[in-house]
Amino acid sequence: MKKTEVDVLIIGAGPSGSVAAAYLHQQGCKVKVVEKNSFPRFVIGESLLPRCMDHFQEVGLLEPLKDFGFEEKHGARFMKNGNVCHFDFSKKHTDGWNWTWQVPRADFDKVLTDTLQERGVDIAFQQEVIAVSFDEDGASQTQVKDANGQVQEISARHIIDSSGYGRVLPRLLGLEKPSSLSVHSSMFTHVVDTNRPAGKEGTLITFDVVRDDSWIWVIPFSNGITSLGFVGPTAYLESLDGSPEERWKTLLEHSSYYADRFRDTPPLFGPYEIKNYSKAVTKLYGKGFVLTGNSAEFLDPVFSSGVTFATESALRAATLVAHELKGERVDWENDYRKYIEKGVGVFRTYVKEWYTGNLQKIFFHEKENPVIKQQICAVLAGYVWDDTNPFVKNHHRLVKTVAHIVDLETTQAT
Repeated sequence: MKKTEVDVLIIGAGPSGSVAAAYLHQQGCKVKVVEKNSFPRFVIGESLLPRCMDHFQEVGLLEPLKDFGFEEKHGARFMKNGNVCHFDFSKKHTDGWNWTWQVPRADFDKVLTDTLQERGVDIAFQQEVIAVSFDEDGASQTQVKDANGQVQEISARHIIDSSGYGRVLPRLLGLEKPSSLSVHSSMFTHVVDTNRPAGKEGTLITFDVVRDDSWIWVIPFSNGITSLGFVGPTAYLESLDGSPEERWKTLLEHSSYYADRFRDTPPLFGPYEIKNYSKAVTKLYGKGFVLTGNSAEFLDPVFSSGVTFATESALRAATLVAHELKGERVDWENDYRKYIEKGVGVFRTYVKEWYTGNLQKIFFHEKENPVIKQQICAVLAGYVWDDTNPFVKNHHRLVKTVAHIVDLETTQAT
C-alpha cells in the first residue's frame, strides 16, 4: 500500500477546502487535498454573501474569481403576495463588502482548484476516504481509495474535513445528530433562461414566498443559465404525484410571478431533490481533526449562508491548525467552537423565525423602518459576528419583539 506523509490532510476541494488549503500553503505547510469527485461537477449552494469576499481576498483567491466574470450580487429580493422587500448590501449596518457573486458552482469551484494547483497545492480527485484512525497524540492514518479501487494511506498531523454534504468524518466517527430545525426538502434544476428580462430585473436573485412555509429561489448566472429551486416541508413534496419533471411543473406553478417566464423552459437536468437537508453534529473538533462548512452543520438555503459559513470556518480552522503545527497553544473551544457556533446561532434564529413567519412579517410590513432594515441587511450579508448590530447581539429576542410590534400596528390599522 502506498503511504504518504503530510502536515495537513484536507477532505474536500470545494470553497471550504480550497480556502483552508490556500491559507496553509501560504504558511509553508505540506498539504494534501483529497476529493471524491472529479471537477468540474455540479453542486448546490450557488449564492454567496459579501462576508466570504474577505476570506477569498485574505488567501489570494479573489482576483482569479473576479477574472472569470461571474454575475455580481448586490443584494437580495424577497417577494410574497405581491409585496416586495429588497435588501441592498450597500445599505447595511456593518462595514464590509457591498457585493458578491451568483455562481454556477461547477465553474466557481474549478477556478479555485485550478488556481491552487497552479500554485503547487497537491489536490487528488476521485479519491474516496474509506477509513480513518487517530493515535493518542492526534496524528491520523487515513485510507483513501481511488477510482480504480487502489488504496493508499495518508499520515497527517491534522485533518480538516471540508467534505460538505459528504460529511466524511461525521459519518466515520459517529458525530451525526438531528438538526433542531424543522424538516424541509428542496427540488432544483438549471434552465436556459430564454425569457430573461433585460437590465437589473434579469440579474436579481429572488426568493418568492409561495406559501408561508415554502418558497422558490431564482438565481440568474452570467452565462444565461438560471438556477431554480423549490423549498418546502418534506411531507408536502412527498405528497406530490408523478415523475420528477411532473412534480417540478406543479411546484413552479405556485409562483404567479415566475411561472410564465419558466413554464416552457425544460430543465437542463434532474430535477434533483435533497430531503431533510438540515444537518448537525455532536462536536466541531477533536484531537487531530476539525469540521468545517456543511460537514459540520447545514441550516437552510433561504439566506444563502452555506458557502460563507464554509469559508469562515475553513479560514479560522486553517489559522488555528497552522499555529498548532508551529507548536503554539491553541484554544479550540473558545477560538473555534464558540466562535463558529455564535455565528451559526444568529443565522439559526433567522431561519427559525423565517418559518414561524415572524421574519416575514418584518420583511413585508408596509411601514418600513430603515434602521432596522440596515441592521437585518448586515446579517443577510453574513456579518453575524458584529455585536454592534442589535439584530446580532440580541437576535434571540429582537426578531420576535419587532414582529410583535408589527402585529400590533397591523391590528390598529384595521
